[in-house]
Amino acid sequence: MDELGRLDLLAADARFDVCGYGGKDSRHQGTSPLRFIYRASLPKGGSICLFKTLLTSVCTNDCAYCTNQVGRDKPRTSFQPDELARLFMDLHHRRLAHGLFLSSGIAVDASRTMESMVKIVEILRQHYQFKGYIHLKILPGAPFDCIEEGCRLANRVSVNMEAPTVQHLARLSSRKRLHEGIVERMRWVKQIVARNEGAVPSGQTTQFVVGAAGETDRDILRTTVALYREVELRRAYFSAFQPIEDSPLEGHEATPPLREHRLYQADWLLRIYGFSPAEVDLALGAAGDLSLTRDPKLTIARRQPWLFPVDVNRASREDLLRVPGIGPVSAGRIVEGRREYSIFSVSQLKKMGVVARRAMPYIWFQGLLPTEKQMCFLPQLDDEPDQAEPSLAGALA
Repeated sequence: MDELGRLDLLAADARFDVCGYGGKDSRHQGTSPLRFIYRASLPKGGSICLFKTLLTSVCTNDCAYCTNQVGRDKPRTSFQPDELARLFMDLHHRRLAHGLFLSSGIAVDASRTMESMVKIVEILRQHYQFKGYIHLKILPGAPFDCIEEGCRLANRVSVNMEAPTVQHLARLSSRKRLHEGIVERMRWVKQIVARNEGAVPSGQTTQFVVGAAGETDRDILRTTVALYREVELRRAYFSAFQPIEDSPLEGHEATPPLREHRLYQADWLLRIYGFSPAEVDLALGAAGDLSLTRDPKLTIARRQPWLFPVDVNRASREDLLRVPGIGPVSAGRIVEGRREYSIFSVSQLKKMGVVARRAMPYIWFQGLLPTEKQMCFLPQLDDEPDQAEPSLAGALA
């Protein structure tokens, strides 16, 4: 198989690793070199064009959700480290790729495969003097020295957890070990970053395959919260499960993309809005899942009617952020603007970026008319969520 044929296979298989911010990243189609490029959104706005590929599609793991699971009848291929480094630099010199996202199956064992992945990054940094963005996937079971070197060279690293607990991961793979193979590597990354100033400046992340193991949204969010606290995870990615032909989960129902979206919304409340885990738990139904028909922030607001209406001229930024329709940017504009003038109209709020239709039932200001208020009934919901905040060990048990 020629280089382009191998690259087509490996870049296509890499689509299962999410690197977009808040959802799937976009990939060009067709026969141009752009088919190997993903446009991934950045946390603070804008985007970056990433060359995203696997080093090899050969894998010894039996993950039931994965296209490269061992024993599945499909074409397999690999690159040598110098080949893949050269291909990336060709795309970079043509201004098609500004960064690299490198993942891999596990050929033979995690140590040798991880060593080859780190070798690619070394070639790029040392031989080609590439100083741009590199996201390096850390393989479960990879040795400490490879991880340490990878952290020294990469901007971001990630270890995919895929399932939130030991029991859920066992339903997907007989060979992966959540604590020994995955969480221990996350702890190593935290230790390496603490000891080496400048290592992994963009932090470490992880990914969950949503819906493959029968887990609830509560399971995923509890483990995510524990990872934020205990291994200083920068963020979590969520990938809605899609069944693959000729796999153990071929007949398993696909996860609705909206479930993935709701998890991202709940995660934003935790990371960006400053909601506590107990508050986010209020968005969960009796079965432990987020509503597919209602924004979790709106559900949380409806379950706490005593917090509203919020006086937009006096409320703290934290209280404003709990109002549906007000986000971090518009909350900041309100706090800044009222230092110079009072807010007395809906039009002022709209100019600040407030989604007035959603916010009006939950806010108050002097002179607000009943017709503007759009008063609504805020019903109490029956189910009472569990508001415990477990340790990492407890969340994964």
